[in-house]
Amino acid sequence: MPNKPSIFKRATVARSRLFRADEIHLRFSNGEERTYEKLCTGGPGAVLIVPLLDENTVLLVREYAVGIEDYHLALPKGAIDQGESLLEAANRELKEEVGYGARKLQFLKKINLSPAYMEHGINIVLAWDLYAQRLEGDEPEPIEVVPFPLADLLQLIMRPDVCEGRSIAALFMAREWLAGRLQVDSPLVTPEAPGHGQ
Repeated sequence: MPNKPSIFKRATVARSRLFRADEIHLRFSNGEERTYEKLCTGGPGAVLIVPLLDENTVLLVREYAVGIEDYHLALPKGAIDQGESLLEAANRELKEEVGYGARKLQFLKKINLSPAYMEHGINIVLAWDLYAQRLEGDEPEPIEVVPFPLADLLQLIMRPDVCEGRSIAALFMAREWLAGRLQVDSPLVTPEAPGHGQ
């Protein structure tokens, strides 16, 4: 593996409410120098949840995406609030977007969206043993929840309204973990839930 290039200059060239763009000057181990732009984000990160209503039914959400200027079908997701663990954030977002909490949560993997120019990543969490509980979220309109058979995953990903790569990757990882073909290092978490253990 080659040596990582050294950063000899960094400057912020643009800033918005959500993002910061940095210009990064690099020197590679062979002496070549290049300038890259990197989209930076603040905050503790984000979660994407694969909620299982039962062993073969995943819950998806249909919501508006300004990037494509249309509605699309994807997994629920959201930012991790300050002071929250990623699993607490996953359970909160699940309650806000889907109307369920989870008695069992499993972190699968953190993935990066476009590592060539963006530092943002998202933590994939599998959630099951669900119970009904809704929290007020910050969505501008009600979110439609769409159950779909996990066994029909290939049919799902070929639908024109399913276009988000991170949701597709998360669904495949969840399917492989459930089948015992994917090993992860993090432990299963069972948060307390209303009525659980009574």
